Amino acid sequence: MLHRILNAFSAPEPEPLPEPDEKLALGALMVRVAKSDHNYQFEEISRIDRLLSRLFGLNPVEAAKTRATCEKLEHEAPETEHFARVIRETTSFQARLDALEAMWEVLLADGESHDEEAAVIEAARIAMGLSKSDSDTARETAEGL
Repeated sequence: MLHRILNAFSAPEPEPLPEPDEKLALGALMVRVAKSDHNYQFEEISRIDRLLSRLFGLNPVEAAKTRATCEKLEHEAPETEHFARVIRETTSFQARLDALEAMWEVLLADGESHDEEAAVIEAARIAMGLSKSDSDTARETAEGL
């Protein structure tokens, strides 16, 4: 009897997080960029949702659910380079450029640029096998949106 009562008050085991694919890896990187300045703002969250919708054809509810999963992955996260390697190993060169541009869009979403955010993008850029020139172009494109 006591065992049943104690079990009734214990928290259920959380579901294990999925292994990141290119969508979850990019989402986790975008969340990491947004959170790296310790100020995760609404503008950044909504930009991540829009990017997930645009890049992966998700409706708004699917995008928000995906972002929530990405937030959990980012919190439990392996190194930034792990997520970037998933993208490098599973996508085309153009998709990697699109991912880099998406990270720059998140950095610029709140109108402020912080060194911590740029450092996450730089680590991801290197792990994705992209050049500094690729990053500069991606940033210029993101600034023009």
